[in-house]
Amino acid sequence: MARAGLTVERIVAAAADLADEAGFDHVTLSALARHFGVRDASLYSHVRNLQDLRTRVALLAGGEMIEHIAAAVAGRAGKDALAAFAGAYREYALRHPGRYAATQIRIDQTLVADSPALRRTAEITYGMLRAYGLGEPDLTDAVRLLRSTFHGYCALEAAGGFGAPRDVQASWDKAVDALHVALSHWPRS
Repeated sequence: MARAGLTVERIVAAAADLADEAGFDHVTLSALARHFGVRDASLYSHVRNLQDLRTRVALLAGGEMIEHIAAAVAGRAGKDALAAFAGAYREYALRHPGRYAATQIRIDQTLVADSPALRRTAEITYGMLRAYGLGEPDLTDAVRLLRSTFHGYCALEAAGGFGAPRDVQASWDKAVDALHVALSHWPRS
């Protein structure tokens, strides 16, 4: 197959699939060129470099993830919204490990401002937290608490880091309950 049919969208989708199969660190232009049966140079008419490709995968994955979360929280508020948000976050992270890893990279802030997916992430996250009556700077602190808790739990679970006989889902449910209590009794700035 020659270059026929190559588009940015197809390349980024293939890179996202490769990330899930082999790990985000194994996404390379050479691996994608092999996948499409073209030379590495053929990809440069579609993406600038590896960093550009990885950023595009991060934006794709971030959009997928927030749409999954948005569907889960729709029509919910308070603890129900928090539990749905947390569950959808965890489900995406475990089902799509490479894509999820892409969502953790640092993205140039000018791209963040232009990204509908990242703006939607802020809307959905802040919307879910409205029930707790938080304003800035507490809202930013609460988002950081949730993200670090969810990410840490998912990273440990994916790596098999929970060895105790306690059911991992039961521990997750307790963590979400504890976050609800923390958000409900947030120390105001």
